[in-house]
Amino acid sequence: MLAKVKRVNFQAHVLCIAPMMDWTDRHCRVLHRMLSSRARLYTEMLTTGAVLHGDRGRLLAFDAAEHPVALQLGGADPAELAQAARIGEAEGYDEINLNVGCPSDRVQSGRFGACLMREPELVAEGMAAIGAAVKVEATVKCRIGVDEQDPEESLFRLVDLCAEAGVRRFIVHARKAWLKGLSPKANREVPPLDYPLVYRLKRERPQLAIVINGGIGSLDEAKAHLAHVDGVMLGRAAYHAPGLLGHADRRIFGEGEEVSPFEAVERYRAYVARELSKGTHLAAMTRHMLGLFHGVAGARAWRRILTVEGVKPGAGLEVIDRALAAVSGLQHQAAAAGFEAGEAA
Repeated sequence: MLAKVKRVNFQAHVLCIAPMMDWTDRHCRVLHRMLSSRARLYTEMLTTGAVLHGDRGRLLAFDAAEHPVALQLGGADPAELAQAARIGEAEGYDEINLNVGCPSDRVQSGRFGACLMREPELVAEGMAAIGAAVKVEATVKCRIGVDEQDPEESLFRLVDLCAEAGVRRFIVHARKAWLKGLSPKANREVPPLDYPLVYRLKRERPQLAIVINGGIGSLDEAKAHLAHVDGVMLGRAAYHAPGLLGHADRRIFGEGEEVSPFEAVERYRAYVARELSKGTHLAAMTRHMLGLFHGVAGARAWRRILTVEGVKPGAGLEVIDRALAAVSGLQHQAAAAGFEAGEAA
């Protein structure tokens, strides 16, 4: 019999930014926080082995500005999950999330990620151990199933067992994962999305907070999903066009201010300056900014300057300033051209 963990009082976080390996590092998360004060941020998945035996100072470091921020773990051993969760809580993370959705070969060989959809009892045991070890909320991020599983059975069984163990929030990527024959990239695009199944999960388990993930490309789409579930998790859209997050607090939460890309750069600038003084390379931070002006005049010049100049030895804030001046000038030219065209008409 699984030990019950204490219930957690929570308020649904209606917008989350997906944990993405090699993408959502601490610099990326700070940039996202400069755009939205309300979105919940997630770390890249860290294995329990890395947390227990690796360089914790490097792996678990985050800036105070990132709150609320969740630590995502990968692992299967309940005792190790509990120990890693305890460390994460001590480091100041606001949530401990277990990855039951990553389909990479490396993850499968380590018996964590999406392959755990086949072992829901073990997942529930791990969640019970995490919940008993920490006071912060313990959550699960999963797929709807893997390989030949029937999603209507696999998803509901995993959720129900974890709910019995005390979990109250589930982030569901609304696709299966095919563990053989598809690359991790293909697993994000090829298996069909089944949003109605996730909606049904919320209808039939109204006591649980359900956050939907997968293929959501805009705030308009996010708002449409919120008619059916408690939250939305954005992934690649938030990374490739982060400027959309500047509208999130107003459009999704109905409060706060809209943040322009220019304002976000100004806010991020102070963080970049601090990190440069610590020896962090500029490109490690500016690589997350490349899509900030996506779809507007000057975006190409912005990307080119950051990409070419940002990697040079000794590159500093002057590179950001130069890129910002270029995009600002091109936007001004585009606006002037539009005005003249309107006058001519």
